[in-house]
Amino acid sequence: MDLTPTDRPVDEVRLRRLLGDPHLDWLVGRARRRLEREQPLTGPVSLSVPTPAQRSSAERLLGRSPGSGRSVTVRLDEVDAVLRRSGISPDGLAAAVAALTGPVILLGPARDAEDRAWQEAYAQVGALAEEVPVLAAWADRIRGDGLVRRLVGTPAAAQELLGHVVTVLRALPADPPVSLPAFAARLLGGAHALDDGTPLATLTLSGLRALTGFPDGTGAEWRREAWASAGLLRDELSSTVLTLNLRGTPALDWTADAGEPSVLTLRQLVRHPVAASAPAVRVCENPAVLAAAADAHGADSAPLVCLQGQPSAAALTLLRHLHEGGAVLHYHGDFDWGGLRIASALLRRVPWLPWRYTAADYRAAALAHSGGPPLAGQPAEAPWDLDLAPALAELGVRVEEETLLDVLLSDLRMAPPPHHT
Repeated sequence: MDLTPTDRPVDEVRLRRLLGDPHLDWLVGRARRRLEREQPLTGPVSLSVPTPAQRSSAERLLGRSPGSGRSVTVRLDEVDAVLRRSGISPDGLAAAVAALTGPVILLGPARDAEDRAWQEAYAQVGALAEEVPVLAAWADRIRGDGLVRRLVGTPAAAQELLGHVVTVLRALPADPPVSLPAFAARLLGGAHALDDGTPLATLTLSGLRALTGFPDGTGAEWRREAWASAGLLRDELSSTVLTLNLRGTPALDWTADAGEPSVLTLRQLVRHPVAASAPAVRVCENPAVLAAAADAHGADSAPLVCLQGQPSAAALTLLRHLHEGGAVLHYHGDFDWGGLRIASALLRRVPWLPWRYTAADYRAAALAHSGGPPLAGQPAEAPWDLDLAPALAELGVRVEEETLLDVLLSDLRMAPPPHHT
């Protein structure tokens, strides 16, 4: 709202000589803040420990000493009267302040308008969370933690930024996996739009992790695997998966005959999909299980795939090919909160049945390893067995996959996989 009267003009030359003195900026600033807050221009304003020049300028303005103490005090209604009597500003101090500093915008309505603009910017994130409920907690955090404001500062910039974030997240996961630069160029108009360090990459990566369940971490390798968890590839060679006794390509047949593990890259899996050559495939979390199976059974081991922690783009691609080819996947992982999160992330992408990975299996394992390390971290859910997470919370014992090698290896001796156990 413009508070400048227009019917009686201000004598700006005289005004700047009288009130435009830089040593009176503090006084003009106090008056402007009162106008912005719709407060009256009456009563005293004080400046503690003024310079001699500030004290002298206040004295010239009022035509008398503004006081002899440590501070300078000026009554705004006196300044208003001086301006009116002299004809410098017939409409008083409010008009003079506007002439010196520009139109005065009331802060109350301005704040309300800005709040509405921020709400409109965040509304698109809320709409996405309604479409994809797994993003609800992330959307609440984005609205509440102030990160967007720190990254871009204004509602208009936030509107544009969050629009791009929503556009990207709606297109994920990418299936089949695609190059991250190519994806950014197609969806956002620039191959470098999702480069590390940009506000768009920062916010998108946080939403992507909420979408896929990828854990916290730092560093270039972690970011590469985080992107890959949603099918966006920095490169096709760094994402790999460990296998034992899969068949279907000359290289896999050779290693299966030798009973040796294979390392498959995403590039190989995208260009030469592995067909299901067995009715069932076991899947484990830790490389120690696969290495032990190769040592114990060699070429006689049942087919086995190892995630090596969070499912990589290569692992997801392989398991999806196997599932679509008719193989039934049987999964086992660590009995701890991190293990449950990994298993849940995999289950959201590829169907599997538990391989000795139920509440009953955990209770038996915890009893056999009662002196094991305690559980740590935030609890997680186990949608394949609703009794498993409460059992972990009750017993509080962490059972790592490596401690169950004997029973897992017995299952891998080319026997048909059991049903739920």
